[in-house]
Amino acid sequence: MNEAFQLKIYLAHSDPMIWREVIVNSNFTFFELHHTFQLALGWGNSHLFEFNLDGYRIGEIDNDFLDEGFGEDQLVDSRTSNLKDMITAPGDSFKYIYDFGDYWVHIVFVEKILSDYPKISYPVCIGGKMRCPPDDCGGIHSYYNYLEIIKDKNHEEYKEVKTWLGKSFDPNSFDLVKTNKKLINFRKRISKFL
Repeated sequence: MNEAFQLKIYLAHSDPMIWREVIVNSNFTFFELHHTFQLALGWGNSHLFEFNLDGYRIGEIDNDFLDEGFGEDQLVDSRTSNLKDMITAPGDSFKYIYDFGDYWVHIVFVEKILSDYPKISYPVCIGGKMRCPPDDCGGIHSYYNYLEIIKDKNHEEYKEVKTWLGKSFDPNSFDLVKTNKKLINFRKRISKFL
């Protein structure tokens, strides 16, 4: 029997809420889930990440940090940890942290456990709202400060911030079709392993 998880992820402290709803195969590793979230949310995948659930820290084992003793005995390898071994029921929740500098905290809710679904159709994004902040913008408070700046063409930092964000930056936008095109390419790469 094939199982899939319907997950809702939202960016903590975002207002209005920045969120996505995805369906992933229960056989996914947390490493694959990280990549799914990166594509669905629109992050740049240029920083470390970690999942926190039921007292476990799941992330990417970095040998550079192992030599220095930064909690290597407490971090579970995301490449070998499957979702089905950690997620037990609808209503479960856990945290996904991306970029330990800007410290983007996401809350993930298990909405449904779906049975008898084809493996190759996942991951897929089924909903979402708002554009994700750009990488390296300094965290949620800095991001909202930038949004205030670009509302005021007379602000002394307007041109700099507008150039950095890009002229077409729209914090209210979310393109479900474009998001799923990215996930289709990811799905093609991983389907041979599922």
